[in-house]
Amino acid sequence: MTGSVTVVSGPSAVGKGTLVAHVRQRYPQVWVSVSVTTRAPRPGEIEGVHYHFISAAEFDRLVAEHGLLEWADYGSARYGTPAAPVRAALARGQNVILEIEVQGARQVRTTMPEARLVFIAPPSWDALVQRLRGRGTETEEQIENRLRVASLELTQQGEFDHVVINDDVERATSELVDLMGLRGPDG
Repeated sequence: MTGSVTVVSGPSAVGKGTLVAHVRQRYPQVWVSVSVTTRAPRPGEIEGVHYHFISAAEFDRLVAEHGLLEWADYGSARYGTPAAPVRAALARGQNVILEIEVQGARQVRTTMPEARLVFIAPPSWDALVQRLRGRGTETEEQIENRLRVASLELTQQGEFDHVVINDDVERATSELVDLMGLRGPDG
């Protein structure tokens, strides 16, 4: 028995992480991939929980050996999804969630064509702006940059298998659970 891969993607502040956390609360057996990054940990981030923090040389090795399902450069750091743990979880029969950016989702479409791609959309542009500003974690310049990227990403949602509008966390979580085919205690 093998599991399935669901890619959860969408603009910053749309609630991807919140929805994935809610799926995990309901179905703890669902395996959530932990990305690698070349950046330093931020305060409160835990190795192996939030990211695997690796050197640029190690990242280069993973790229050269096709050890990443997807990867991208974001400013001064690189991020990627290690392939081996995902394949191991699938071989164990676990359903897998990858929470990644739109650019990464495109790469997964190529490396794992069987993956289900789900775009998480905001209920409106104003709601997205409010959520992003409400986080209070970015400078105005960073917010404006994220909004420019989000504007482009919203035009690309047609490339995904499904679109879930995150207007209500419980409803959107239920829709994501249904798309993943999770039923009963073994999901």
